[in-house]
Amino acid sequence: MKKSAEKFLYDLLSTPSPTGFEAPGQRKWKNYVDTFADSTESDSYGTAWATLRGTAKDAPTVMLEAHADEIGYMVKYITSEGYLHIDLIGGSDSATGRGRRIDIFGDKGTVRGVIGNTAIHLRRDSAGSEKSPMVHELYVDIGASSAKEVATMGVRVGCAAVYTDCAEPLGKKLIVGRALDNRIGGFIIAEVMRKIAAGKSKPAANVVAVNAVQEEIGGYGAKMAAHRLSPDVAIVLDVTHATDTPTISKEIHGEVKLGGGPTVCHGAANHPNIVTRLTEVAKKNKIKLQHEATSRYTGTDTDQIYHIKSGIPSALVSLPLRYMHSVIETAHFDDIQRTIDLLYQFVLTVKSGEEFSVKL
Repeated sequence: MKKSAEKFLYDLLSTPSPTGFEAPGQRKWKNYVDTFADSTESDSYGTAWATLRGTAKDAPTVMLEAHADEIGYMVKYITSEGYLHIDLIGGSDSATGRGRRIDIFGDKGTVRGVIGNTAIHLRRDSAGSEKSPMVHELYVDIGASSAKEVATMGVRVGCAAVYTDCAEPLGKKLIVGRALDNRIGGFIIAEVMRKIAAGKSKPAANVVAVNAVQEEIGGYGAKMAAHRLSPDVAIVLDVTHATDTPTISKEIHGEVKLGGGPTVCHGAANHPNIVTRLTEVAKKNKIKLQHEATSRYTGTDTDQIYHIKSGIPSALVSLPLRYMHSVIETAHFDDIQRTIDLLYQFVLTVKSGEEFSVKL
C-alpha cells in the first residue's frame, strides 16, 4: 500500500462520522478523490460521489457504492446531577458500552466522556448471573456536577457521540479499530478510482464511486443516489461476518475466513449475470473469492438500490470482518487489496452497449 493511501486510510477511519453526522468524514473522502477524479459532487444529505468518464461514446455507467456512516450514540436526556443518558445510533452494542471513553460532538466542540461502570464489588448480580445492560441503563460522565454545567460545556440533547478508539495494525497482516464498517469500503472504492485514473487501460464505462450516508438506519443515502444517478450496473461494497473465530456456528452463519478474499453474494438482490461476471473476473485474475448465501435480503445498501426505477442490475461484494459493530473490528490487508483488484478488473470488462438483463 502506498504511503499516501495508508495515511488516507487511517485518517478516514479516525474521523467520526455517525449516521446523520457524516460530513467530517465525507469532506476528507471528497477531498482525496478530487485529486484524480474527473468530477466530484454531493447531495443535500451529504452523500458524495466521484466520476471518471469512460472512453466509449455511448458509455454505460457503473456505480461502485459503499457507505460512509458508522454506529454511535446520541444524547437523549441530561440529569440534574449532570449525567447524560444516551440512545443508539444504528446498531451499537450496548453490551460493550460500560467503562468506555466516548467523544461527544457538542455545540462548542468535542467533549470527552466516559460511560459509567459501577464496580463489580457493588453490583448486586456480581455472582455471574447479571445480564448485559440495556442502552437506557447506560449513563455518561463528562465531569459535570449539574445540568447547567453540562450546558456551559456545549452539550445538549441531540448531540452525537462515538467511541474514542481508532484504527491500528494488528500483527503483520491485520488492521483493527472502530468504523471499519464501512469506511474501509469508502477507502476501497476511492483506491479503485485512483487505480483507474493512473492505469494505462481505461474502461469503456463511466465509473461513479458513491460514498453514501445513512446505511446503518436503512440505506437511505444509497436509495437517493441510485435514483439520481440511475447507473446501468451497481456493485455494492460492504463488510461481512468472518466466521473463523471460536463459538460461531458455520451451520447457521456459513463459512467466511479472514484472508480468504472478498465474498460475492448469491440471492434475490444479486443479479445472477453480475455475480457470474465477478466470479469469472476473480478466476481469470487469480483473485481469491468466497461465496455467501443471502436468500432473502442482504442487510446492506444493495437492498435499496437494485429495485430503483425499472431495476438496476446489482451485486454485493463484501470484505470479511471479525467482531462487527465493536471497537475491535478486524480485517485483513490482503483482503482489502484483493477487493480493490476485483472491482478494478470488473470495471474494465464492462463494454459499450452491454446489458446485464436476464434473457427469457
